[in-house]
Parts: sequence; C-alpha cells; structure tokens
Amino acid sequence: MRFLFVHGTGVRRERHDTLFALVRDRLTARFPGATVDSCFWGERYGATLSAHGRSVPGLGAPGTAPGDDEEVAEWGLLVADPLCELRVLAEAGWDTGGGGHPGDEYGDFGGEPDDDAFAMPGVRSAGERVLELLAEVSGAEGGGEQAALLLGTGLAAGFPAALEAVSRSAEAAGAGGRATAEPQARELAKVLARAVTAAALASAGAEADCTGTERDRLVELITARLGGDARVPGARAAAVLGRLAMRVTTQPLLNAWRGSLTVGAIPALGDILRYQARGADLRAFLHERITAEPGPTVLIGHSLGGIALVDLLALAAARGEPVPGVELLVTVGSQAPFLYELGALAGVVPGTKLPYAFPRWLNVYDRQDVLSYLAEPVFPGDPRVSDQEIGSRQPFPACHSAYWKQDSLYARIERAVAEAEIG
Repeated sequence: MRFLFVHGTGVRRERHDTLFALVRDRLTARFPGATVDSCFWGERYGATLSAHGRSVPGLGAPGTAPGDDEEVAEWGLLVADPLCELRVLAEAGWDTGGGGHPGDEYGDFGGEPDDDAFAMPGVRSAGERVLELLAEVSGAEGGGEQAALLLGTGLAAGFPAALEAVSRSAEAAGAGGRATAEPQARELAKVLARAVTAAALASAGAEADCTGTERDRLVELITARLGGDARVPGARAAAVLGRLAMRVTTQPLLNAWRGSLTVGAIPALGDILRYQARGADLRAFLHERITAEPGPTVLIGHSLGGIALVDLLALAAARGEPVPGVELLVTVGSQAPFLYELGALAGVVPGTKLPYAFPRWLNVYDRQDVLSYLAEPVFPGDPRVSDQEIGSRQPFPACHSAYWKQDSLYARIERAVAEAEIG
C-alpha cells in the first residue's frame, strides 16, 4: 500500500518539506509497511507575481461548543493584539473593593487607582519581580520541553522578538506596577505568558503548526517560570477580554491582519486562480505521479491539493478511464464541495452525482477553518462519501494547518483504510 500526499495552496519547498515530514512520520507509525510519498507541485505549477505585485493597491501598507467558540474568539483577539489583556491591567488595575462604583466588580466605570499607599519606598512590588523573571526567560530554557515545543510548533524563530516586545512594552510595565499583591502577581504572570505566546503566533501566522493543546502548554510553561499557575482561571483581564472577544466583529480582526494577509495570501490566492485557469497541467502531473508505481494507493490532499484530486479522479472516471490503483481519497481542509455548489469544480457538474468509478472519499474539516467544507450534504446518499470533523481549538488561519498534528486525523484515516480493506 502507498500513501501519496498532495499539498495545498501557497506551499513552496521549505514549507512542503516541513509538512510532509510530519505527515510521513505519523503515517509510518500507523502503517509500518506502507510507502509514503509526496507530490510537490508548488514551484512548478504555483503562481508567481510577474509584475512584483504592482497590481495590488496598498501592498506596501503596514498592516464549536460555546466554550470553544469563546476560547477561539479570545485567542483570535489576542493574536490580533497580543498586548490587549496587559492593557486592561495597566489602565484599570485590579479591583480592591475601594474605588469602583456599586456593582462594578471589574471597574468598567472607572475608579481610583488601586496602588498600595503603604508600600515601602525602594521595595520591589510583586509585579515588578514578575517582570524581572520575564526578562530572564528565553526560548532555549524551560527544562528542554519549552525549547522542543517552540521548535515543534514553528514558533521558535519569532519567539525571542515576541518575548522582547512584550517585556519592553509600556503595557507590561504599567500592569507590573499595579500588581502590588501576590494574587495579582500570579494573574500578571499568566497574562504575560499569554501575551508572549500570542505575539509568537502572530509572528508565525499561517506557518505555525500549533494546536490549542500545544499553545496552552506553552502558556503553562512560561507562567510557571514567572511564578504563576496558568491552570487557575484569570480574573480581571480574562473577564474583560472574554466579553469583548465574543462581541467583536470580523472587520477589526481583518483590519489588524490586513497587511500580513495581503502579502502572505498572494501565493495562496494566486495558486487557486492559476489552477482554475490552467488546472489541466497540474492534474496531468498528479496522474503521472499516481501511476508511477503500481499497487493500491491512498491519496491525501490538503486544501487546493484536494480540489485537484477530486477533479482528476472525477474526470478520469467520467471518461471510463479511472486512475489505476486509487482505493481511497482523503481531502483535508478542502474547498471541493463548495466549488461543486458554485459550479467551479471541473470534474463534476452541479446537480449530478459522482461518477461510478470514483473511489471512497473521506473529507476532513474543522468548523473554525473557513477554507474547509462538507461533502456529504452535497452528495447525499452516496455511501462512498463521508465527512469527519477535527477540532484543533485554534482560530483561523492557524487551524487550516493544524490538522496534521491531530492524532484523530490519522486514526480516522486508519479506520477508512480498514473499511476499504486496503492492504
């Protein structure tokens, strides 16, 4: 049995090698006797800007369950503005019961600063000690686990800059000055750890291979180094951010990401448009790679790679020339079902069924991934088609790449292989 991995849009050599190494290791662990190959097409059939982006206005400008939804919203806001929680603490401090208005447990109506009037001159406050510990943190420390976690999530490169940006910020200094007691210092430690982690995620963008569990563990490790406990729910900042995150519209987030999305999405968007115009070239290349070796083959396509595979298999089956050896198609974070509805899928016309010789199809999606869609509802009653939800607990765009670290993905592939009796 052979697995052939087909990457998605915007992927070039370095990114491909990182993703494929992860997929290959996970598949090999579950299928020791299988061959795992990759079909790298990004540089040959991917898009480039022949005029260096001169057509893009402003290119140089800077720029689930309810509980899960709130968590994703909070981290979406944090990634857009890593210092937002610190800003709450720096500007409003902690409510000590003496300065707010009645019913204002979080100080939303303003109040007197909660500075300690009896603090001894020259004695460091609890918050200042936390800031000193933050200045001593580095990506290589943390007993080895932190360094391994940063490397494994793609956050290592941007972590030092994220750490420096947070530790040198006026928001951190202001929050540290207001944290006069130990409980406040422990919350400050958690907020600082979340800010550093969010800044590192913002720096990595879609290149981050970080699940929600890994993100939370990184926060725990940093918080522990600062003398806090990330597993204890925060009070002041968490309450304010939680309410704000669920109310914020998409536009402020899009505005915050606009510069990086515009620049970073050009290869991805270009690959899609190029495929729509000249997809036959890529499909011919995929056919050549699939048929290069005999034997049963499982195709795994991510994003645009899944679209191209659906088109290839459907067109070949409709001609009565099914691609030899293909026993199972797995699409991950794919837009193929949506394009079918739009009439933009080359292989299947809207309102028609998948061709008779089309193989079994496992379609994996994440409801937070705005680039993933459902296949079962648009091909109702087809026993070959099944959807599987995978949740990374990450906001978009990180969730679009987080599939490959989910054990549940490979467990579902293993089950599909067994159901298809591929061996």
